Amino acid sequence: MSYKPPYTINSKMLDYVSKIMKNMGQISEKNRLDNKPKLRKTNKINSIYSSLAIENNSLSKEQVKDIINGKLVIGPAREILEVKNAIKCYDDILNIDPFKVAELLKYHGIMMKGLIDDAGMFRNQSEGVYDGDNVIFISPPKDRVPHLIDQLFDYLNNYEENILIKSCVFHYEFEFIHPFSDGNGRMGRLFQTCLLKTEEKLFAFLPIESIIKERQQEYYNAISTCNTNGNCDVFIEFMLDAIYETLERTKKNNYNEDYSIQVKKILNIMKDGVSYTTKELLNLLKMKSRSSFKKNYLDPAMELGLIKMTIPDSPRSKNQKYTKA
Repeated sequence: MSYKPPYTINSKMLDYVSKIMKNMGQISEKNRLDNKPKLRKTNKINSIYSSLAIENNSLSKEQVKDIINGKLVIGPAREILEVKNAIKCYDDILNIDPFKVAELLKYHGIMMKGLIDDAGMFRNQSEGVYDGDNVIFISPPKDRVPHLIDQLFDYLNNYEENILIKSCVFHYEFEFIHPFSDGNGRMGRLFQTCLLKTEEKLFAFLPIESIIKERQQEYYNAISTCNTNGNCDVFIEFMLDAIYETLERTKKNNYNEDYSIQVKKILNIMKDGVSYTTKELLNLLKMKSRSSFKKNYLDPAMELGLIKMTIPDSPRSKNQKYTKA
């Protein structure tokens, strides 16, 4: 049997997996992000900015955007190089094979080129994970790194597991091993995305790093708790929630960019978690024609999976209401 890191799948994780898969299904082929270069570029900016900001890069999101656009940016040379290196990795994200150790070393070499002397090589010294000046944990001895990485990639390649969960396990175990002298955080986040995109290309264009940046302390706390518990259950739950939230925001950005004025309008007047009758929606939209409402507002939003019935098995029920999906 292949190596399996310590974790136990629970109902909370399964619920997240179900919600994530549902959200992915609601982003139809017509509205996929690989057909939206503008939104893809915005998400790439957010991914790179957020991942490097977690590592204390002080450049603003606008500066990162300018570097991506080839503009001259005034700032610390090292931090500008960090962004340029990250751009090369994220530009190649669809080509990265996250199941190979050689690819990990290759892209670490690209990510950290000119920043550390041992870019693309495992560390030859002791390392730890820090939250500011606080030590979260001391990483395993340097001579164990190759073996631990081989074990982790054995898990990736040979253990049967849902890729959503497997990617979270990889992310935590990678940070625990801390195989490089620097750049572990940004590589762990990059390779989790690469693992996810092997299942669904959409993930290559999602700025999951942005949610991690917003919840940075929770991110560190999850790692610390898992180190204490001896398993990565808490971290899996944290990352699944971050993925779910990223998809939720992507859906909203998606319809804000491309959906019809009518669909945008009905979504804007509906509050999350609130059920509405047809009459209530007509009043909120200040409309009288039920047929026009159904044809131009309700049906298109339902077809896109943005609105759902409260009684789907009885579409014509007099008690039927509608809520945001």
